[in-house]
Amino acid sequence: MAFSLSYSTIGNYGSRSSMAAANRGSSDSSSNINDTFGQTIFGKNSKSRESGVARVATDLPLVARPPWKQVATERKLAAWTSVQQDRWEGELVVQGEIPQWLSGTYLRNGPGLWHIGDYHFRHLFDGYATLVRLHFDNGRLTMGHRQVESDAYKAARKNNKLCYREFSEVPKHDNFLEYIGDLANLFSGASLTDNANTGVVQLGDGRVVCLTETIKGSIVINPDNLETLGKFEYSDSLGTLVHSAHPIVTESEFLTLLPDLLNPGYLVVRMEPGSNERKVIGRVECRGGPSPGWVHSFPVTEHYVVVPEMPLRYCAQNLLRAEPTPLYKFEWHPESKGFMHVMCKASGKLVSFIKQHIYNGRVIGVIVDCCEHDANPAILDKLRLQNLRSWSGDDALPDARVGRFKIPLDGSPYGELVDALNPDEHGRGMDMCSINPAYLGKKYRYAYACGAQRPCNFPNTITKIDLEQKKAKNWYEEGSVPSEPFFVARPGAKKEDDGVVISMVSDKNGEGYALMLDTSTFEEIARAKFPYGLPYGLHGCWVPNR
Repeated sequence: MAFSLSYSTIGNYGSRSSMAAANRGSSDSSSNINDTFGQTIFGKNSKSRESGVARVATDLPLVARPPWKQVATERKLAAWTSVQQDRWEGELVVQGEIPQWLSGTYLRNGPGLWHIGDYHFRHLFDGYATLVRLHFDNGRLTMGHRQVESDAYKAARKNNKLCYREFSEVPKHDNFLEYIGDLANLFSGASLTDNANTGVVQLGDGRVVCLTETIKGSIVINPDNLETLGKFEYSDSLGTLVHSAHPIVTESEFLTLLPDLLNPGYLVVRMEPGSNERKVIGRVECRGGPSPGWVHSFPVTEHYVVVPEMPLRYCAQNLLRAEPTPLYKFEWHPESKGFMHVMCKASGKLVSFIKQHIYNGRVIGVIVDCCEHDANPAILDKLRLQNLRSWSGDDALPDARVGRFKIPLDGSPYGELVDALNPDEHGRGMDMCSINPAYLGKKYRYAYACGAQRPCNFPNTITKIDLEQKKAKNWYEEGSVPSEPFFVARPGAKKEDDGVVISMVSDKNGEGYALMLDTSTFEEIARAKFPYGLPYGLHGCWVPNR
């Protein structure tokens, strides 16, 4: 059976998670560098780029840039360049018409600052977190962005150098004793980054938390002004260093996985709204390999948690190296195979495992849909900033598809992995998936993702996937790179695809804009230009107006 590997920055969070959701069938199946804010001047309305009405008339002013050096690039695309300033806020010019019912805030997190002084980071995942806010109210749109003030970010700005271990970066040491001290701090977790640059979730109690794969990188922010409020401190004593960057978050619970690097396995844990204590549901022992596999995301159904064990496994030797290996902190062990473990939420007992980013799982067995790169860990190296910035125009994006795992619960040792639809429907590119959050863990039809219009070196379309008709609709604008398409349902909607998809786009001229598509027709209904292009972001969440 083919093993599924997805480069796991892809997918959505919590109740909106497409990679970490599951589909159940009928049987169960600090201080800022620049505190100046942009101010918008408003004029008369004018016609939009299509038939809608432009709500605001004038260009937005640029705010003075901070005293750091801009990363040189070989393309105009802003997606892979450091954010131009620490923060900005202002109302945007809307072309088209935003639905009046769209009321709330879309928050998107991701790496946005890839250098400190003259030192430039290697990898997309290294960048210090940039949080972007799109606030919708009565057809108007306000945008703001701000750096997440992690200890790693503040130390780097204060000392003008890297001070914590990032995804591919290790601090440079002046002497051997400093190096030995760093190794000691690695074992305790003190030298690991808290750079919360992967996603952002709203907990059931209303708190909003930015996350990454280190547990210390859980940071509470204010969704109204993006201020960093402090660390999210877990009150239990589970003692692990890493967790899944894609928890399952609903109004009633928070579920995540904790890889055990010393005694290879995974803890499945739950946290209730209003609590900071994670309680263990159960434990999964690894069935292959010397260590647990990278567990970036995972699916659930109403009654089960599915724990993927991948042969891309954590490697202690690579963690200790002063320079990165091709697979960074991981090692590829195809001989160890992959497994999908199914755990009962209520009892914590395993009910099945089979040899195996995940976005939705249904019980005659369990069905798990995923963004799948077929046994090709080289995708991690494709995300080096040099590769992203220096694209020559050749087709460089590895093939991907929507893979569907069919996991039997009758004791059979093997399941089945098939195409959920023909990969040519979405250009054989697939990542950054989301679904209607009301369908988390239930039978669903539609998913929204980034596909490919080839040639390309990164997903460059917004795609609506119809899993019943096995068809896809694609939005594409030449030379542009859209970020994760995030679905927001219309209040009172009866149909699964009644709502809008929101994305932030970097265009070929080095600029950027917010884009809104009607999800039933998949036609553009509005866009709003940013004052300047923004870096590529990863995952987000929706915070309704209070």
